[in-house]
Amino acid sequence: MLPERNEEDMDDTRSASAAAVIAPEDQARANLYALVSRLFYAPADSHLLAEICQGASGAEAEGEASSLVRAWREMQDTCRGAFPALVKQEYDEIFVGVGRAMVTPYLSAYAEPATPDRFLVRLREGLSTLGLARRQSVFEVEDHISGITDVMRWLIQNGHSLEEQEQFFVRFLYTGAVPFYAAVQKAPSVRFYKPVCTFALAFLEVEKTTLEMGD
Repeated sequence: MLPERNEEDMDDTRSASAAAVIAPEDQARANLYALVSRLFYAPADSHLLAEICQGASGAEAEGEASSLVRAWREMQDTCRGAFPALVKQEYDEIFVGVGRAMVTPYLSAYAEPATPDRFLVRLREGLSTLGLARRQSVFEVEDHISGITDVMRWLIQNGHSLEEQEQFFVRFLYTGAVPFYAAVQKAPSVRFYKPVCTFALAFLEVEKTTLEMGD
């Protein structure tokens, strides 16, 4: 639907190597992870809104894929009528706030609300095993929705197996992302980010099925 957007907040601490050659369908998956990561990394600007609007509307499909196509088209319609200044205002109101965000974008608060520190420790251990670490210049903690989503893009583009992808997806993304997106959709006065979350949720469900079928 869109070209890859790499907003990676992680440093690859392994020896430098070229990205793996991957199948077109896997590149498409990686691109969607990159898009979702970008949408929650910062407010969508005019360039990103235009890219989404100009993207292909998607072929007709059945089941979960159909839900993803419908969500994509709904998000496209929203982007066509969106104004960057209002998107930024909504982003700041929901995810930044004055003193405290209306909805925290850090997934440890949803995956393990009683013991968020334990989730963060496990995430850092998992990233270290992959040879990844947070860039020193990055303010966001590792469990930010954008960072965890972009790790999935990295796993795909660097040729990691479906088993490895599923392990990270289940342990660190899916459990926290689903309630996070739901919380955003329930936020007062949410407009732009409601269809964005609908799209992200539909994509997660398609990915869950894809990864389970790869077992």
